[in-house]
Amino acid sequence: MTTTSSPADRQAIPPDGPEKPSDNTSATLGLPAATALVVGSIIGTGIFLLPATMAQYGTISLVALLVVTVGALAVASVFGKLSTRIPGSGGPYVYARHGLGEFPAFLSAWSYYITVLAGDAAISVAWVGYVNYFLHWDSKPGQAFLAIVGVCIPTLINLAGLQKVGFIQTIVTAAKFLMLLFVSLVGLFFLKAANFGPFITDGNSWMGAISSAGAVVLFAYSGVETAAIVASRVRNPERNISRSGLYGTLACALVYFLSTVTIFGTVPHDKLLKSSAPFADAMVNMFGGAWGGVVSALAVLSGIGALIGWATVCAEVPYAVAQDNLFPKVFTKQSRNGALWAALSISLALKIVLILFNYAGAANVFETVVLLTTLTTAIPFLLGTSVQLFWLIAKGRQVSQTFARDVVIAVFAVAFSFWLIYGSGSEAVFSGTLMVFAGVVVYIWVKGRRGEYGGKADLVADPAPAEVTARATDTAPDTEAV
Repeated sequence: MTTTSSPADRQAIPPDGPEKPSDNTSATLGLPAATALVVGSIIGTGIFLLPATMAQYGTISLVALLVVTVGALAVASVFGKLSTRIPGSGGPYVYARHGLGEFPAFLSAWSYYITVLAGDAAISVAWVGYVNYFLHWDSKPGQAFLAIVGVCIPTLINLAGLQKVGFIQTIVTAAKFLMLLFVSLVGLFFLKAANFGPFITDGNSWMGAISSAGAVVLFAYSGVETAAIVASRVRNPERNISRSGLYGTLACALVYFLSTVTIFGTVPHDKLLKSSAPFADAMVNMFGGAWGGVVSALAVLSGIGALIGWATVCAEVPYAVAQDNLFPKVFTKQSRNGALWAALSISLALKIVLILFNYAGAANVFETVVLLTTLTTAIPFLLGTSVQLFWLIAKGRQVSQTFARDVVIAVFAVAFSFWLIYGSGSEAVFSGTLMVFAGVVVYIWVKGRRGEYGGKADLVADPAPAEVTARATDTAPDTEAV
């Protein structure tokens, strides 16, 4: 669940941020729970399709995986540092609002909202691949229908006010992680060098391949910011937010790297390029056909759990920002059972439009949506990490070994965010920029509703010429007294 600190909470924050915020004794998440939250958020359904997308760049995409892992660790470290100076939940949105102002914070929140919408659509597309292991609906209309069903069912569950989805999430997260770990470790004994394919595929330079693959890989790391987003619920935040982000990212990186190597080495490259269920194909190649069905069933279950959680996030993000008067107030409307029916309904409609748009025109729907998500994720990362760089340099902190280390990490995190924008490609940058700056219209509308642009109370009639002359005479200096 994504929340933000209230305006009153932010007003209590000193301009430079507190040096050593006190622990939140009412918080419920210790280090193990916060780390589990990060792991559960990072590991979604996308990883189940990601190896097939990475294969088009060649095995050099494993290098991209390592680079993105280091970048994700840097971002997690920076957010951990910022959480000690800017307490409260909200993550990149709150950091941007505190350090850069309201409009950059709005762009961060708007961009992140696009991220969760596109991310949910991408998860549903990956989920369709494993559902089709059983149904074999190969036409685009059929796949689009399944993807829409994949986002509708979790929305209905959230509308029903299901209170104990946490238990479901815990079960499916454990199933995902154990299955990935099993495939990763056991598959190492079935690797064949001939399956790996070329190091760099035709038409790609090594730098271009790393950048493009890295932009795709970032989708698998969406969630490194989770501990920072729920900072107010984490005990000893100045210690645990940074550590939970680092530990959770490292745990996922280990599983991601090993599982990707296993898929590359057990599924022939030509077949992997066309696969819609690479983990199932890997299990079939290792143990026979029955295991492919088992893996696909687990992936379908995993997808349902992930889609339920992302449906919640798609409602909580605009709801939280609307409470800060930066999104339209319609997003705050709730039903009697507490369900955010307006935010859920609006988000569902936008996800369906996004799914239909991509199935109608994209050759690789998953990659198209993932690259869009990469761009819109990089923007909050860029704004958030820039706040840390501003705080370190502009505030004139005394140079020390710790200072130098923090500056290096912050610079790398900012550069990493820029690199992700570059790697997402011209098409994603074009369409994503249009979506992000379409939010300016929403921002102006919200400001107008707040009476800050052109409200009648703010309009003052131009004074008459005589009044101007009299005012100038009254305020003119007394030259005789000089």
